[in-house]
Amino acid sequence: MKKKIIIVALIAVAFAGGYSLNNLAVSKSSPEYKVAVVDIQKVVANSTEIKALKAEQEKQVQNLQNTIDKARAEIANEKNPEKISQLEEKYRKEISDAKLALDTSYNQKLTAIDSKIKTAVVEKARSMNYNIVLPKNTVLFGGDDITEQVAGIIN
Repeated sequence: MKKKIIIVALIAVAFAGGYSLNNLAVSKSSPEYKVAVVDIQKVVANSTEIKALKAEQEKQVQNLQNTIDKARAEIANEKNPEKISQLEEKYRKEISDAKLALDTSYNQKLTAIDSKIKTAVVEKARSMNYNIVLPKNTVLFGGDDITEQVAGIIN
């Protein structure tokens, strides 16, 4: 009986020792991660391309509003019901086509700028040897803030 207890104890000690050595080896081999955070909203807000796109969009919306005002005035001056109907249809199509073209153009340009920002984040993170980049608003604590460096690339 004593022999069995000694054998069980030796097995337990061997298992504990092996487990400890394994944990030590795993902890030494785990990679070190460098984590960065980027305030994307700040990068977008300070982007000259975004500011230019917004100004262009406002100008085009104003042009569209001028077309709408012109259509209303022309329709209001017309007395013939058939002509009114024709004018309404003509301007409805013209305004609808202009709005669709405006939205399509804006979305394409915004997508291109978004892609440029993502590329800048990746390039900067790689050049600074970061493994992970997270949006700043999702991180409660930690990570190196590289917002200014990314914003410098974008502008």
